[in-house]
Amino acid sequence: MAEYDPNRVFVDTTKVKKTLRGFGTVDLFAGAGGMSLGFQQAGFKILSAVEVVDIAAETHHLNFPNSHVHCGDIAEYDPLKVVKKKDVKVVVGGPPCQGFSVAGKRDPNDPRNKLFREFVRVVDVLKPDYFVMENVPGILTMQNGKVAEAILEAFAEIGYTSVSIAVLETATLGVAQLRSRAIFIGNAKGLPNPFPAPILDKNNFVPIEKVISDLPADSPIPEINHEWTRHSKKFIERISKVKPGESLYPTFLDAYKRQYLGVPSMTIKENHGGTHIHPTLNRCISAREMARLQSFPDTFIFAGTMKKAMWQIGNAVAPLMAEAIGKALIPFLESIETGDVPKFKEWIPPAQMNGTQLKLL
Repeated sequence: MAEYDPNRVFVDTTKVKKTLRGFGTVDLFAGAGGMSLGFQQAGFKILSAVEVVDIAAETHHLNFPNSHVHCGDIAEYDPLKVVKKKDVKVVVGGPPCQGFSVAGKRDPNDPRNKLFREFVRVVDVLKPDYFVMENVPGILTMQNGKVAEAILEAFAEIGYTSVSIAVLETATLGVAQLRSRAIFIGNAKGLPNPFPAPILDKNNFVPIEKVISDLPADSPIPEINHEWTRHSKKFIERISKVKPGESLYPTFLDAYKRQYLGVPSMTIKENHGGTHIHPTLNRCISAREMARLQSFPDTFIFAGTMKKAMWQIGNAVAPLMAEAIGKALIPFLESIETGDVPKFKEWIPPAQMNGTQLKLL
């Protein structure tokens, strides 16, 4: 895959205001609703969501009561039964593409790529102005890039010949966590594909303590998911000896790993209750602390037990990143509505970016 993409542009989203148009959005593989929340914060209207895990679908319904939630197999989801095609401007989601088949003939019925193909099917049915697909960065190098090429081919087959890819780092968008994600954005109108430009760098990233230090150290608040794995005195003593960046278990480096102060959190994961260790306390971080590190507000409540809440949070899209993506799309979506050209001027792109960076006039 060529790294330079003339259709990929980066937008200074600090100059983009929340849209008042309420662009209709459908969220596939929605999980608890991190992508939905981010787009809603940018002014989009979440019309429908699809999620197969019942507890995550319950969380989505709890926080987006006016959105239709299909809890079940996406293959059984008929979007035209719940939304009007003309109302849907964006389709978003993160299908698990790890099993995408590229060896030999690509069979659309192959169960290994069924879920991704369902994402493509819904995009094909609704024909949104833009789609946004999220995944782990590793998808770009799987099978020497052939998986990513196959994904681009699949969208081209349904008319979305302009698809761009960028790896976004959540910490550069104001999230107190280092969490890189591969983002595919495409359209069928021959328009640029806008991504949010970084607004922070390593010199001013949001540190972990800024977002969790005001939560009680020893008193759980179940009402807002501020609960953590309870430990025995002996286990607490073992945790007390773990230094920042080190793990309690040498063979399970992502579990019981102490966070650093002064910098964003390491990528958070659920790890069956064995989340990262608090930077200053001798306990694991709580579900609410995880949620804050993902940029969820305290008003966003996760259904289910503590461990189920942690699973939902660990697998979610960071809402602030999603909001930034939504804001990058706004000028282009508005230009489609009005027929006007987005009012941008070019400026010199940072060294790490290929393509053009745009700044609002």
